Amino acid sequence: MDSLHRLEELFAKFPGIGPRQAKRFVYHLLNKSPSYIREFTQLIEEVRTSSHECEQCHRFFSSETKKPSGTCSICSDSSRDVSLLMIVARDSDFETVEKSGAYKGLYFVLGGTVPILDKEPDKRIRLKQLLEEVSRKSSAVKEIILSLNATPDGEHTATIVKEALHKVTKNRSVSISILGRGLSTGAELEYVDSETIKNALRNRTV
Repeated sequence: MDSLHRLEELFAKFPGIGPRQAKRFVYHLLNKSPSYIREFTQLIEEVRTSSHECEQCHRFFSSETKKPSGTCSICSDSSRDVSLLMIVARDSDFETVEKSGAYKGLYFVLGGTVPILDKEPDKRIRLKQLLEEVSRKSSAVKEIILSLNATPDGEHTATIVKEALHKVTKNRSVSISILGRGLSTGAELEYVDSETIKNALRNRTV
């Protein structure tokens, strides 16, 4: 396989990108100047080397905001409401919720969702790390908000996470809620507008 088709294959592995879009990306790059290509490849390398995974919420953040403790700017912000913990599937979901300005608590990024037929959720999401984090914050967390996609995989993941959380919070006064149905069935959190996020948070249910 030549390099052109190999690059198409790599682009096609991006979330939400099909073969036709991947091909467009390749030809877009071929029509750009050498200086554009150099900047493009340099930035990819810089992002990869300068980004770090937060030790608490597991989202990626730039080293420019890296704290000595290894936590991101959200987890190290003393003004955040530590009694609230929102669970999202991906970093892009975190960005969407944070952009809405409707939520001031802390986060935990699962790293994905669990397909309905998958029998090994620990290999798909950070379930073990989540339970450890909730146990570590046992005296502070009062509500855990499951903010997952309103899709079959998202709802399946929410069920798995909720059952696991019940086991570690059963002797504590912690409520586990889900976003209200301001989110339509099939909606992916990453693409939801700010007003819908605000309504879903306002109408979340236990």
